[in-house]
Amino acid sequence: MTDWQVWVDTGGTFTDCLALSPNGDLRRCKVLSSSALRGRIDSTVDDLSFDVVARWPEAADFCRGFGLRILGEQEHTIVTQYDPKKKRLRVTEPLAGLSPGVAIELFTGEEAPVLAARVVTETPADQPLPQMSMRLATTRGTNALLERKGAPTALFVTKGFGDLLLIGDQQRPDLFALQIEKPAVLYTAVVEVDERLDAQGQVQRKLDPAQLAPRIRKLVEAGVRSAAIALVHAYRNPSHELDLAAFLIEQGMENVSISSQLAPLIKILPRAQTAVVDAYLTPVVGAYLDRVESALGGQDLHVMTSAGGLTQRADYRTKDSLLSGPAGGVAGAAEAARRAGFERILTFDMGGTSTDVARYDGDFDYNFEHRVGDAHLVAPALAIETVAAGGGSICSYSGGRLRVGPESAGAHPGPACYGAGGPLTVTDANLLLGRLDATQFEIPVSIEAAQAALDQLQRQMRDDRSGGADASDHEVLAGLIAIADDRMAAAIRRVSLERGVDPTQFALVSFGGAGGQHACGVASRLGIDRVLIPTDAGLLSARGLGAAAIERFAERQVLRLLSDIEEDLPTWFDELAAQSKGAIVNEGVPASLVAVRRRLLNLRLRGQESTIIVDADGGPPAETFVDAYVSLYGHAPPSRPIEVESMRVVASTDLADVPVGRSMTTASGPQQRRVWAADGWREVDAWPREALEAAIEGPGLIFERHSATFVAAGWTASVGDEGSLLLECTDKRSGAETAGTPQPEAVRLALFTHALESIAREMGTALQRTALSTNVKERLDFSCGVLDGVGRLVVNAPHIPVHLGALGLCVRTVSSSLELKPGDTAITNHPGYGGSHLPDVTLVTPVHGETGRLLAWVASRAHHAEIGGTRPGSMPPDATRLAQEGVVIAPRHLVREEHVLWEDLEALLASADCPSRAIDENLADLEAALAANHRGRAALQDLARHHGEDVVAGHMDALRQEAAAGVRHALGRLADGVYGAREELDDGTPLEVSIEVDGDTARIDFGGSGDVHPGNLNATPAIVYSALTYVLRLLVQESLPLNEGLLEPVEIVIPPGILSPPFDTDEAPAVGGGNVETSQRLVDTLLKAFGLMAGSQGTMNNTLFGNESFGYYETVCGGTGAGRQFAGADAVHSHMTNTRITDVEIVERRYPVRIERFEVRTDSGGQGRWCGGEGCVRELTFLQDMSLSLLTQHRNHGTHGLDGGEAGAPGRQRWIRADGTVRELKAIDGVEVGPGDRLIMETPGGGGYGAVEASCEKPEEQKAG
Repeated sequence: MTDWQVWVDTGGTFTDCLALSPNGDLRRCKVLSSSALRGRIDSTVDDLSFDVVARWPEAADFCRGFGLRILGEQEHTIVTQYDPKKKRLRVTEPLAGLSPGVAIELFTGEEAPVLAARVVTETPADQPLPQMSMRLATTRGTNALLERKGAPTALFVTKGFGDLLLIGDQQRPDLFALQIEKPAVLYTAVVEVDERLDAQGQVQRKLDPAQLAPRIRKLVEAGVRSAAIALVHAYRNPSHELDLAAFLIEQGMENVSISSQLAPLIKILPRAQTAVVDAYLTPVVGAYLDRVESALGGQDLHVMTSAGGLTQRADYRTKDSLLSGPAGGVAGAAEAARRAGFERILTFDMGGTSTDVARYDGDFDYNFEHRVGDAHLVAPALAIETVAAGGGSICSYSGGRLRVGPESAGAHPGPACYGAGGPLTVTDANLLLGRLDATQFEIPVSIEAAQAALDQLQRQMRDDRSGGADASDHEVLAGLIAIADDRMAAAIRRVSLERGVDPTQFALVSFGGAGGQHACGVASRLGIDRVLIPTDAGLLSARGLGAAAIERFAERQVLRLLSDIEEDLPTWFDELAAQSKGAIVNEGVPASLVAVRRRLLNLRLRGQESTIIVDADGGPPAETFVDAYVSLYGHAPPSRPIEVESMRVVASTDLADVPVGRSMTTASGPQQRRVWAADGWREVDAWPREALEAAIEGPGLIFERHSATFVAAGWTASVGDEGSLLLECTDKRSGAETAGTPQPEAVRLALFTHALESIAREMGTALQRTALSTNVKERLDFSCGVLDGVGRLVVNAPHIPVHLGALGLCVRTVSSSLELKPGDTAITNHPGYGGSHLPDVTLVTPVHGETGRLLAWVASRAHHAEIGGTRPGSMPPDATRLAQEGVVIAPRHLVREEHVLWEDLEALLASADCPSRAIDENLADLEAALAANHRGRAALQDLARHHGEDVVAGHMDALRQEAAAGVRHALGRLADGVYGAREELDDGTPLEVSIEVDGDTARIDFGGSGDVHPGNLNATPAIVYSALTYVLRLLVQESLPLNEGLLEPVEIVIPPGILSPPFDTDEAPAVGGGNVETSQRLVDTLLKAFGLMAGSQGTMNNTLFGNESFGYYETVCGGTGAGRQFAGADAVHSHMTNTRITDVEIVERRYPVRIERFEVRTDSGGQGRWCGGEGCVRELTFLQDMSLSLLTQHRNHGTHGLDGGEAGAPGRQRWIRADGTVRELKAIDGVEVGPGDRLIMETPGGGGYGAVEASCEKPEEQKAG
C-alpha cells in the first residue's frame, strides 16, 4: 500500500478519524466538528511564546501555519513554531488575554475532515496533504437541514397542490400547544405546473413547459438556481417530470432534483419532501465535498450513505446520506461482532448529542422511509432509532421530575465541565461520579465547573420542595444516569421487541464516546447478559467506514397481488441486479468483485399500508411473509391476498477487514479511583485497556484514549483475542446499575412516567402496524391508554384528544356493568357506556397481578370508517336515532377466559338493523386492537413483577396527583370569579358554560346548553370530559401526563340535554356529530371563557363517500385561532382531532375519485393584532355513482375573534354537477353524486386576536406559497 487510507466521521460535536498509514500503522484522532483543536495556556515564556497543555501530534512544527485564538473569541494570531517536547509554541503577533489557564483553539479554516487528516498524517497547515484515499461520513447535510441553511430552492408541483408541503399531512406537531408551530417549508418559491396524470399514469392535461419560462427567468435572476420537481402520479409515468427538468436546465437552473428518479414510489407528499430536501441541500453539501476534495488534491473520495454503503463522490445524492454517520457506526459494530464471533447484535452508539440504536441479524435491517428533523425522506437507510440522550444531553428539573434531554449542550458551549459556561449534562454526571478521567479528555475539563452546575440544579430542587429536597449529590447524579439509561433502553426495545425480536437473544455492541459508561445499565434493563465493546469504541463510526462496502440499491414499485406476478419476480430481480451491479462497475470496480447481496420484497395484506420486508432468497414469498408476520405480531395473518408493494436489490463489493491496532494510553497499570457504584462510593481499579489481560469483576473502570467503560457490580470484563472487551452479567439480581441506590422522588417519578408512557406508546404502535384500515394505519384515528385499578386514566399515547378523556369513564362504566375476570376483554361502542359515537369502538382489558389483585386497566379506541348505518361511512347526516348510525355494541365480552368470541361478534355486525358493510375490515382492526391491549397488559404485569404491585399502584397515583397539582396551580393564577361564554351551533342550538374559580378549584357548569338535539349533534358526558380534560391541559401549559388527575380540582355540572342525552330507551338519540363536531365547538366555548385564544375552525369537516363496494372517510384541516402574542396556524387540525389526511395518490389509486386541488384558503383568517389561521380548499371529482355525506360546522357564521379581533371566514361547500349546475350544501348534508360531479369544500379560518392594526403579524413560514 502506497497511499494513506483515511476514514472520517463528522458528528454533531466531534469528528472521529482512523487512518491506515502506507506502512500499515493504524492511527486515530478526534477533533471538534467546529474544525478546531483545543488546549490551555500553561505558562508564558514571552509575548510571542507560550507553553501549553494539549494533546496535539508529536511531530515538530505540526502546528505551523495554524491560527490561534482564545476560546470564544474571534481575534487570532498565527503559529510559526511548535516544539512538541516542550509543548511550546510561538506566534507571529501578541494576542491580548493569553495568560496561564486560558483555553485556546487552533484552526486552519479547512473543513473538519481535512483537519483530522492533517492530525493523523502530522501534516502542518502550510503543507499539502499526502497521497490518500478518504472515506467520509458527514452531518453537514443534516446540520444544514436542521439549521435551515440550504440553498434557495423552487418547488415545481402539479397545479392545485402548491401548498402541498405547507399543509403536509395536516397534523399539528404538538397536541397541547396553543401556538401551533408548523415546520417551515424549505423552498423559497413554489410554481404550480398546469399538467395532470391519472392514477394509471395516463395524461389528462399535457405539459407545456414554455408557459413557465417567464417565472423561471425571474427565479434565476433572483438567485434561485436549485429546483425540485414533484408531479402527481409521476411514479407511474415520469415523462412530465423529465421533460420539465430538461427545460429548467435550459433556462438556467443549475441543480434539479426529480421526485420520480429519487423515489419512484407512490405517495406524492414524501416524494415531494424528498425532492425538496435533495434540491435544498445538494448545493450546500456539494460545495462542502468540493472543499474536502480540493484539499485532497482531487484524490479518491467516497461518501457513506444512510444505508451503510459507500458511493463515489460523483454519484452522491444528498438525500441518501443524512444518516451516514450513524450508519457507519452500525457497519463498524457489525465488523467488530463478526471478528468476535457474534452473529446477532443490537448496536448502542452513544455520542455527544444523541444515541443511535439498531439491529444486525446476519445482515442489516433497512427502512425505506425515514425522518430527519422535520423532513420525511423516501430513501434506503439502516433501521436506526435515535433518542435525544447523549453525553451532552442537558440534565434539568421541572414539574417535580428530573429530566435528561432532549436538549443538548452541543459542541459549544458543551457540557459544564468544558468550562465554556455550559449546563449540567450526562457527561458531567459521569465525571462527578468518578466514571470519567479528566486527563483522558481531548480538551481541558473542569470538575469544579461541573460541580457548580450540579449545585445550581440542587438549589432548584430544594426551592421546589416536591422533588426531594434532601437528596444528596450522588443520589441525584445516579438518578440522572438511571433516567438516561432508561430512555436509551426504550429506544432499543423499539428496534427489537416492537419488531417481534427478543433482545435477550442478542449481544449488545456498545460504542461511541459515552457508550461504555452506560452499557451495563442499559443491558441490565433489557435482560441482555453480554456486551461487546470493540477496539476504538469511541471511533467506531470511523472504523465502520473502513469496513464498509461500495454499495448500490435498485428498486421497483409493484403494487400487484403476489399470486398474479410471482412468476415474473425472477425476471424483475435480474433486471434490478443488472442495474445495481452496473452502477458499481461504472466506478471502475471489476465486475468479478461485485455481487448481489440481498433481494428484498416489501409485502403486505391487500388493503394494508405497512409492509413487511422479506428476503426473496429465504423461500416461497407467501410462506416467508406468514412466518415474518407471526414473528412480528404474535399471530397468523387474516386470510387476505398478499400484495407486493415494491422490490429491491442490493449489490455490493465484499466487506473489508480493518486492522485491530491498539490505542495507547498513558498509564501502565491499574490505579485506584473513587467511584460511585450501586452500593455507594467505592475504591475500584481503573485499568488502561492495553494493560488488561485477565478478567476483572465489577465495579471497575477501563480507560482508553477516546472512551471509558464502567463495569458495574455483577458484571465481569475480559479482553478477547481480537482486542474487544466482553462484559458478561454474572448476577442478574444486581439488575440495573442503580439497584439498591436510594432514589429521590424526582427520579422515581421520571422513571415510572417514562415506563408507563412507553407502554401506551407501544400499544399504539402495535395497533397501527397490525390494523388493516386506512383510517387507523394512515389517518391514525385511534388512541390507547393505561388506567389505574379504579379505572382512572393515568397515561396515554399522544393520539386523538377526543378519545382520551373518555377512556376512564368508559372503563368504569363497562366494568360496573360487566364482570371481567383475568384474561377477559370487553368491547363496546355504546355512548351510554362512556362511548362517543358508534364508529369509535373501545376494547377494555383488566390487568391482574400475580396475587390476583386488579392492578390496572388498558384500553384502546379506534375509529372504524364503516360500522353500518343508513349511509356508507356510519355517520349519516340525517340520522335522528342511534340505531340509524350503525351497529350498537352494548358492553359484552370479546374475550372470555382467553377465548376470543369472534363468531358472536361477527353475527352481531351482520344482523343489526343497519349492518356493517365491511365486517372483514372491522374484525381485522379489532384483532389489532386486541393485540395492542394484550401487549399493554403483559408490559404492566412485567412492571409489577419487577417493582412490586404496591409500587406501581403508588406511582400511578403520584402521576394523577401531579396532574391535579398542575391544574390547581394554573387555576390559582386566575383571579377568583365567574368566567362564562356562549356559542351557538349552526342551527342555533346553544352551548353555554359558566366557570366559577375559587382559589385553586373551579366549578364548571354547562347549564344553559341546548336540549336534546333532534339530529346527530348530541354529545355525551364522556365527550364533555374529553373536551374539558384537553382544555385544562392547555391551561396548565406544562409537560404533564394527560390523565384524569386534571379533572380532580374541578366540579363538573352537566344538565340533561345535548351534552347528556338519554340512552336508556330504544329511541336513543343520534350522536354521530356530537363526537366530531359538538366536541370542537365545546372546546372553543371553554377557551373563550378562559380567554386563552380565539376560535379555531370549530369543526372536523367530516367528508364521507362510498357505495355498497367501498367507503371512505376523511377529516379536513382548517385555520386555528390567534392568541396573545401569536397568530393562528394555517391549514392544520386543531383541538379534538389530529388525524392525517390520506395521500392524494393513495386516495386516487384506491377509490373512484380525483383530487383536483388541496390548498390554503387565502384571506379566510380573521383580522386582528394577531391574525387567525387560514382554512383550506379541497376539491374532489367523483368518477362513479356514490353517496356523499358532510358533517361540518361554522358554515352559517365564522369563528369568533377575541379581545377585539375579527371573526374568521365561515366555511362553504358546493356540489357542482357534471352539467355545470351548482348547489350550496348545508353544514350537515347528504347527496347522491355521479361521474363528473365535483365537491368544493372551503374550510373555516381561525379568529383574530386583538384590535386590528396596520398589518397582521404572522410568522413568514406560516404564509402560503
